[in-house]
This record gives sequence, structure tokens and C-alpha cells, in this order.
Amino acid sequence: MQQNEITEVLDRPLSRELLARDLTRLAYVAKDGTPRSIPIAFTWNGSEIVMCTAKNSPKLPSLRANPAVALTIDTEVHPPKILLIRGRAELDVVDGIPAEFLQMNGSYEMTPQQRVEWEREVRSLYDGMVRIVVTPTWAKLIDFETTLPSAVEELARQRAERAG
Repeated sequence: MQQNEITEVLDRPLSRELLARDLTRLAYVAKDGTPRSIPIAFTWNGSEIVMCTAKNSPKLPSLRANPAVALTIDTEVHPPKILLIRGRAELDVVDGIPAEFLQMNGSYEMTPQQRVEWEREVRSLYDGMVRIVVTPTWAKLIDFETTLPSAVEELARQRAERAG
């Protein structure tokens, strides 16, 4: 997929709405060769998906060994809205708490006092974190109105050909 095609998909209003959500599902291959898919908080900075995790997270050795990842950001309503992204994870070990981590957790409903307590707890727990940065190399938006999964598109085309 060419960069201009990826940009076109990610710049659609629905894609921008999905990229403003709190959670993505990160899929990767674990060190034992089996697949993993985990929910993880993220933020979109306009060109990259940024996720943060503990420096001792079990996913990090797997991502170092095989940085190929897939992300799914979707809605919980019918018809679902789904943004699929593929890319490579780059790992950036940082001291302290990355600004993205505080930003990506900013949309959860917390009172101002809860927010202060949460941030104090985070700062006391982590002496550093790892930023998992994914630059999209492929993207597809599925809204079940104007775009469909490729298998469903194929079935619809075959049906139209039969009807003729």
C-alpha cells in the first residue's frame, strides 16, 4: 500500500473519530510463536500510533524479535465501525512517564481528585516506560455502509454477477 493511500484512509472523518478513541487491540506474535491480541491504550499523533507499557512487560521481547503488528480500533455499536492498521513496532525506552501515557488516559471519566491520585500512583510505580510506536504501513476502514470486509465485497460482486 502506498503512503498516499494510507494517508487517505486515515484522514477520513470516521478514521479520525476512531483514532481519537482510548483503546486499540494490538496483535503480535509471542516468543513461543503463538498469536496474541491485547487491549492497550493509545494515542494518535497524526502520523503514528503511540502506546506505552511497563519496561518489564512480557510483550517487549516478542516485539523486539518480531516487530510486525496489527491494530484494530472499533466501535461497540451496529453496524460496527472498524479501522485496521498494520505496521512495525519501534520501541523507545524512556525515563519517567511519557506525555502520551498521561494523554491517552485523560479521557477516562475521573474526578479532578481521582486524576491527581491516579497520576501520583503512576509516577510512584514506574521509573520509566517503553513507548511502542507504530507507523502505519497499511490501513483499511470498514463501516459496513460504504466499505466492507474484502471477503464480503467479493461475495457481493459474485451475487451481482449471478443476478446479472
